[in-house]
Amino acid sequence: MNLFRWLLGFFLVILTASCASVPRPGGDYSVGYRETGVASWYGEDFHGRPTANGEIYDMYGLTAAHRLMPLGTIVKVTHRENGRSVTVKVNDRGPFVHGRILDLSYGAAKTLGMTSTGTAPVAIEVVGLPKNFKAAAGRFSVQVGAFEVEENAKHLAERLRNKYADVYLVTLRTNQNTIYRVRVGLLGQERLALKLAERLSGEDRLDTFVTRKDP
Repeated sequence: MNLFRWLLGFFLVILTASCASVPRPGGDYSVGYRETGVASWYGEDFHGRPTANGEIYDMYGLTAAHRLMPLGTIVKVTHRENGRSVTVKVNDRGPFVHGRILDLSYGAAKTLGMTSTGTAPVAIEVVGLPKNFKAAAGRFSVQVGAFEVEENAKHLAERLRNKYADVYLVTLRTNQNTIYRVRVGLLGQERLALKLAERLSGEDRLDTFVTRKDP
């Protein structure tokens, strides 16, 4: 019986990931914006490290990472299987894994009861906005690779500079290692970044993620 329940839960997560909603082109992340999909969580590797908005990551706090929402956005997250909810502040970028829409702090994941499973099907809703919020404001980039070896990241970046403008590296240091992310473009509209991502995926066969570029 336990095996049956585990298998059922596994297939539900897979189904949810395949049906995950896609952020609306144009970047309208105002109050009431909703998204469904799979959330994951992150903890000790990043504990005590700076987040995308400069705050120090506290794995026991109630925060989250989203690729596109303006930093400071307040989001209500509901576990779609057990009904538990938690309100978090977006202060970081991620997750850069296909099929996932949100990366929660350990504290938020514990509140939802998902620390043992690692991921969970969720519904998210924007319930609060950062100061000086502008729905479509910002610059957007396309992430095309992440490497633990810096030379590999530089090699890909150099190859892409022959074809694209604004190719750059972002260095992320965790408590375990250093990750070098390769990104392309500094675009003023999310829809333009989505088009660039399609081109990079199709012509260059790269694994792409559109993300908001923060100062």
